[in-house]
Amino acid sequence: MLTRKQHELLMFINERLKATGYSPSFEEMKDGLKLKSKSGIHRLITALEERGFLGRRAHRARALEVLRLPEDVAPRRARMPEVPAASNNVIPAQFGRAKPGPEAGSVSLPLYGRIAAGVPIEAVRDTGSMVDVPAGMLTGGEHFALEVSGDSMMEAGILDGDTVVIRRAENAENGDIVVALVDESEVTLKRLRKRGNTVALEPANKAYETRIFGPDRVQVQGRLVGLLRQY
Repeated sequence: MLTRKQHELLMFINERLKATGYSPSFEEMKDGLKLKSKSGIHRLITALEERGFLGRRAHRARALEVLRLPEDVAPRRARMPEVPAASNNVIPAQFGRAKPGPEAGSVSLPLYGRIAAGVPIEAVRDTGSMVDVPAGMLTGGEHFALEVSGDSMMEAGILDGDTVVIRRAENAENGDIVVALVDESEVTLKRLRKRGNTVALEPANKAYETRIFGPDRVQVQGRLVGLLRQY
């Protein structure tokens, strides 16, 4: 799932490539998306590259290329059904408590869609989807599940397509892997590091950079307690 701005930029680049044969400049992209600075375009392009939508041709100027389009534009691939985007930008405050699942020793948790393990994305609201998890994975309290998109936590054993089980929490210890809400609009899965008066969101992949924020910009929404993977 892409954010609205990521989707707009991808389609803007795609249409420009079709019309002219080369990608637009950063200035043209900034004006086309009505952004105030080119740094915002850089972040969007990085996000699209990390998610496999854009690529760069080496040693060529303005050499962006569209590798694939979103599923609502391109033919749908055989994968988990797409979750509609949220009308708001935060994970809902009301998380469902675990309910007994159909299998003995399992419980059903709400599945809130995809969360970026590479770059932040907008949160998605509850769509009624549920996932069964082993009861022993839960530690009491309220839990929910999220599908991971991206590879920035791969060295922590969290891969693209995995489902993570999250216990709702507003606080976490140094080194915990958390669902973090950044600037009240972006949500990401990262390792939390508190450094003096700053909060660092640390990936588990050397290809990605640690992001550092003031304490008022990051809100912990949950802590990782389990992981599910299908082969």
